[in-house]
Amino acid sequence: MKVLVVGSNGQIGQRLIRLLKESSEHTVRAMVRKQEQADAYEKQGIETALADLEGSVDSIADAAKECDVIVFAAGSGGKTGDDKTLLIDLDGAGKAIEAAEQAGIDRFIMVSAIQANNRKNWHKNILPYYAAKHYADRVLESSSLNYTIIRPGILLNESGTGKVAAAENIVYGSIPRDDVALAIVKALSEKNTYRRTFDIISGNDPIDDALKKI
Repeated sequence: MKVLVVGSNGQIGQRLIRLLKESSEHTVRAMVRKQEQADAYEKQGIETALADLEGSVDSIADAAKECDVIVFAAGSGGKTGDDKTLLIDLDGAGKAIEAAEQAGIDRFIMVSAIQANNRKNWHKNILPYYAAKHYADRVLESSSLNYTIIRPGILLNESGTGKVAAAENIVYGSIPRDDVALAIVKALSEKNTYRRTFDIISGNDPIDDALKKI
């Protein structure tokens, strides 16, 4: 599959692109906002497309042409305000979903947040972030796309273990970003993840097995 990664400069996005570049099953295109970002990826032999989540749906659809999957791993980041959370994590996700439909791409993987579906478990310090993730996920679930929504726990920068717990309802936990990126790659063609939404944290099962058990 050819995968368009939206959020290519994010920490999960960068890890995901490295995995896809090394894959024998998939190829990758990195969607970036700036030419210098594109140049940096092109020097690594990675195909890029220039588009901005604050731009038009048409521009995102153009970036996705000839791709088979869109992975939305973008986020406004902890240093921005609620306005960017709204524009990137919610409206940007909505635009990417519309772009997939416009470009005739059926498969869409969303990186969300643990318990985004369950308001009573939202962390009170980041309620706007959780609200954005919640409604972006609902837009995707109501779309025509063959979606997978992955809701990782607290994100860590330590090395991945390749072992996780994945289920439709996990209240709390953490997970290395390495393992989130690997779970995305594994989910691309794992039919048990089609039209499914689940939480994922560090655990005892190899990622392949965990995804088959959700």
